[in-house]
Amino acid sequence: MVRPEMQVSATTQPPGATDADTVAIGSFEEEDPPAAAPPELRELLASGEASGSFKTLALAHAGGKRWLSVGLGAGARFTPERARVAAAVARERARELSTRVLCWQAPAGSGPEVAAALVEGTILSDYRFERYKSAAAQEDSSDRRPKHLERLIISSPEERELAVEQAAVVAEAANAARDLQNRPANDLTPSALAEHAQALARGLDGMTVEVESGEGISARKMGAFAAVAQGSEQPPALITLRYDGPAASGPVLGFVGKAITFDSGGISLKPGAKMSEMKFDMSGGAAVIEAAGAIARMRLPLRLRAIVGAAENLPSGRAAKPGDIVTAANGTTIEINNTDAEGRLVLADCLSHAVAEGAERIVDVATLTGAVIVALGSTHAGLLSNDDELAERITAAGQRTGEIVWRLPLHGEYDELIKGTYADLDNAPEARKAGAIVGGAFLSNFVDEVPWAHLDIAGSAWDLDRAYVGKGASGYGVRLLAELARSYCPPA
Repeated sequence: MVRPEMQVSATTQPPGATDADTVAIGSFEEEDPPAAAPPELRELLASGEASGSFKTLALAHAGGKRWLSVGLGAGARFTPERARVAAAVARERARELSTRVLCWQAPAGSGPEVAAALVEGTILSDYRFERYKSAAAQEDSSDRRPKHLERLIISSPEERELAVEQAAVVAEAANAARDLQNRPANDLTPSALAEHAQALARGLDGMTVEVESGEGISARKMGAFAAVAQGSEQPPALITLRYDGPAASGPVLGFVGKAITFDSGGISLKPGAKMSEMKFDMSGGAAVIEAAGAIARMRLPLRLRAIVGAAENLPSGRAAKPGDIVTAANGTTIEINNTDAEGRLVLADCLSHAVAEGAERIVDVATLTGAVIVALGSTHAGLLSNDDELAERITAAGQRTGEIVWRLPLHGEYDELIKGTYADLDNAPEARKAGAIVGGAFLSNFVDEVPWAHLDIAGSAWDLDRAYVGKGASGYGVRLLAELARSYCPPA
């Protein structure tokens, strides 16, 4: 079943003048009711039946519409992230009311970032993954209410069309990444992911795509990438998306994604418990592909090289073995002491490819280590970088999008932990120290002197457990990367 995209628009009309069947109006604690609220809703707020406490809801009927009061909490604590949560709470109540067209009244005095957040929270929380459920199973459901909102209108006295339009593009891209993440590995093979990237690029101005399989990867002397893929019957794919926007300026951006479409651990086999979740090991690649698509749809005036290394990591008679030594594309030799530390091998060659493509700022995104989950849980992604300015941009973009990051240290002493005994580097040192940092330190050897950052999203890629992102894939990284790209563009 194809997931429908929500139609989103902005208007300067008051919400009562729209054709919405439900209107959501945010109410702050200890403040007067919003001016747009009808008398029926004002009475509920005045009587205490409704309040501005965060996430509280109250319903009134007036003028042939449902009016939903949504508590926004204290005005001093209101942020775009709270707007996303409020939007998700309102969308769920709107679905219970069989709403097809929802209008949100942007809070008085709020900026375009709040209008955008209301769009994001609504679209992200509207997501459902039912691709593999039969039509009969869906028809048997006793719940006959609409599964999705058809339209969302943002009402604001100020013009918010651009903010709303771009927020819808990016949120739908995040949901598209979730579709990719949620697909099982027997369906989403490396080749299938490459085909998706090709289909995406075909419809976008300024974007081209190149896909190389095993022979092309070998021709590029990507020995680290090839070693990971050689145990599977499914061929790997090196996906390169190139976007050259209108009147492009600023540095060439390079986004690099790890896309292990299934990670068994290879010969260093993982435990069976929760191994099914290893279909999510391609989450970084999904984020990079869909962020690139969103950037092209927004026609941002920049240049982007988005590179994804896709492969399966499986045991077989052909698989790489612990103790093998391989040579990466930049000439670095690597001891493979654990075949379950495969993501850094794929990324090593993809990072070198980004450098060769002329990227001047590189960000890689990967579900790289379990250690980052121990350190940060699912609240933050881990950030490591060789460049303070780039790290600060990413941190700021994370704050604006709610995809927050925490910077971990990266300096010379950690290099001692990744030195190889028989080769230049060891992909998995035996000492169980600073696992997330060691992963980043390893990758730093493949970016030359280019400003680079590594995002370890192992704790954030699925089961994020936020009001607007439930169980399963989160699409984490799409909104962060798109916002980072926008930070390099001149003001609109």
